[in-house]
Amino acid sequence: MRAAALHSAAGALLLTALSAVPAGGAPNTGALSGAPGVALAAARAAAKGVDFGTCSDAQDLPGSMQCGTVSVPLDYAAPNGKQIALTVSRVRATHRDPHNSKHRVPRQGALVFNPGGPGGSGLYFPLIGLLPEWKRIGAAYDLVGYDPRGVGRSAPLSCQDPQRFFKGPAPAPDHPSESYKKERVAQAKAYARGCAKRSGSALRHYNSLNNARDLDVLRAALGEERLTFMGASYGTYFGGVYATLFPSHVRRMVFDAAVNPDPAQIWYRNNLDQSAAFESRWTDFREWVARHDDVYGLGGTAEAVLASYERARARLAAEPAGGKVGPGQLQGAFLQAGYYDDYWPARAQALSEYLKGDPRQLIAQAGPVREAAAEAENANAVYTAVECNDAPWPTDWKVWDRDSTRLARVAPFETWDNVWANLPCAYWPAPRQRPVDVRTGPGELPPTLILAAERDAAAPYAGALEMHRRLTGSVLVTERDAGTHGIAGGPNRCVNGHLEAYLLEGRLPGRRAACAPRPEPAPAAAPAERAAGAGR
Repeated sequence: MRAAALHSAAGALLLTALSAVPAGGAPNTGALSGAPGVALAAARAAAKGVDFGTCSDAQDLPGSMQCGTVSVPLDYAAPNGKQIALTVSRVRATHRDPHNSKHRVPRQGALVFNPGGPGGSGLYFPLIGLLPEWKRIGAAYDLVGYDPRGVGRSAPLSCQDPQRFFKGPAPAPDHPSESYKKERVAQAKAYARGCAKRSGSALRHYNSLNNARDLDVLRAALGEERLTFMGASYGTYFGGVYATLFPSHVRRMVFDAAVNPDPAQIWYRNNLDQSAAFESRWTDFREWVARHDDVYGLGGTAEAVLASYERARARLAAEPAGGKVGPGQLQGAFLQAGYYDDYWPARAQALSEYLKGDPRQLIAQAGPVREAAAEAENANAVYTAVECNDAPWPTDWKVWDRDSTRLARVAPFETWDNVWANLPCAYWPAPRQRPVDVRTGPGELPPTLILAAERDAAAPYAGALEMHRRLTGSVLVTERDAGTHGIAGGPNRCVNGHLEAYLLEGRLPGRRAACAPRPEPAPAAAPAERAAGAGR
C-alpha cells in the first residue's frame, strides 16, 4: 500500500511461533506480542521516559516543538541485544479553547500519530496543531509524532545509493514488452540484493509486528497507561495489529483511510485491489477536468482528457521535458492526483500549459527533486522491507505477469507501476512472516473510530468495511462520494465533528455514520484571469 509521498523486518523464536499458527485458527497473541521482550523494553522506557529538548533542526521549526529518543530492541526475542533509537517529537497541549479564551482545557494525555507508508515520517505531525481544524484537539492533547524504525532519524534503512534512486526520464508503458519486463525483473532482483547487502541480518526486523511492539514501548516512555493513537493509511494496519496484541493498552484509536487487514490480502492482493481502484479515481479526475474544459482546454469528456494525456505521454517519450520528465515522471505526478483532490487544479493546469508549448509547470511538478533523494530512497527502502517481510509473496514471476496483464486490460493507469514498486518482494532474501489475524472480540477493545472516503483508491473502501467487521465495537464514518486519501482534520466539518467528539469526549455515533462529500476543488484560473488578478 504505497503512500503518495513514496514513488511510489523477528528472531528464530518469533518465526517458530508464527509457523505454529494453524491456517484457520487465531494466532497466539501472547507469543506474537513479543512478551516478555516488549514488557521488558516497555518497563525500561517507562523508567527512563523521554528527555525532550530542542529539535536538531530547531531553526526551521516553531519553538514549541521538542524532540527526544526512545530505545527499542532491534529484535524483541533478544531484548537485551542491539537497541535502536526512535526519534520522537512533541508539542504540549495548549489548554487554550479556540472558541473561549477564558476556558482552560484539561489535558487528556498524548495523541500519537503515524502517517502510514510504510516509510512515512510523522516527526512533523505535532505542528498540525497550528491549523484551525486541529486547535481543539491540540488544546487537550500533547501531539506526538515519531519516525518509526528504519525511517528518517530512527536507524534509517537504505537499499541503494540515494543518488541512483531517481531514474529520469523514465518510461511507463501500460502494456510493457517482454524485453522491458525482463529489464524490470533484473532491477527488482538487484534492489532486493542491495537491501540485504546494506542491512545484513537486521533486515528481517523491519516489519509491522515490530512497529506495533515499538508503539507499545513508546506508549510506556510517554508515561501513558493506555494509548491514544491515530494512524493513517498503512498506520491503520499496524494500529490494527496493536489493537489485536495489546487491547488492554488502548484508550482511543482512530483509523483514518483504513487498509484491508485480512491476512489473505497482506500485501500482494491489497496492491492489486489498489491498482484497480486507482483506475476509477483516475476517471474521477478526468471527469472533473472535462467539466472545466473552458479553463484547461483538455477536452469536454473524460475520454477526450485521456487523449490529451496520451498526447503528452507520447511527446515526453520522444523528448523529455527539461531533459528529466518522461512518461514515468508524468504518471507519478498524476498518481498524486489520485490520492488528493488538492492536486487536481495544478496538475490539470500543468498538462494544459505543456500541450500549449510551456513545460515549466510540468517540470516543476513532475521533475525529481534531487535534494530529497536521500529521504525518498529511505522511505522506499522501509516501504519495501516492511511489505516484503510482513507476508508471503508470489516468488514466480509468471504469477505476477499473469495477474497484472489481466488487470491492466481494465485498469492500465497504475497496474504496472505498482508491480515494479513491489516486485523486489518476489526475490526477497529475508524470511517472510504470516500476517497477524487482526481481530478483537466483544469487550476486548474500547470503541474505536474508523474514517474512510468512499472512493479512496490508495485504501479502497472495502478495507474500511473489513477493519470495521474485525474490530468489535468499532464505528465507521464514511465520507460519501469522495476519494481523498485521509480525511481527518480536513475541510469536511462533519468528519471533523465526529473526530473531535470521539477524541475529546469519547462520544461516537451509532455503528455507522455518513458525511456528505467535501466540495470539489475550484479550477485554477486561466492565464488571462491570473494576469488580470495580478493587476488589481
